[in-house]
Amino acid sequence: MTKFNDYLKEQMEDPGFKAEWDALEPEFSIMQAMIDARKASGLTQKQLSERTGIAQADISKLESGNANPSLKTLQRLAAGMGMKVKVEFLPARN
Repeated sequence: MTKFNDYLKEQMEDPGFKAEWDALEPEFSIMQAMIDARKASGLTQKQLSERTGIAQADISKLESGNANPSLKTLQRLAAGMGMKVKVEFLPARN
């Protein structure tokens, strides 16, 4: 992971790259929140799939960023983990 972090740090010096990276931050946050919540619940993707009726392949796509979840899907996933979804609007960073 160190090689990637070193590479990322280098790339972040390019203003264009940094702008694109920052634009994707909300998506990265949602992906990481889903992964963290599932792991905190002690569930595998397959177990979460069985609890929610959402295909394991679809959960994998959501966690890897290859699909964008609707709020309804996030609520189903949260319910399957005994959790709820909280959405916040925060001041923009300048």
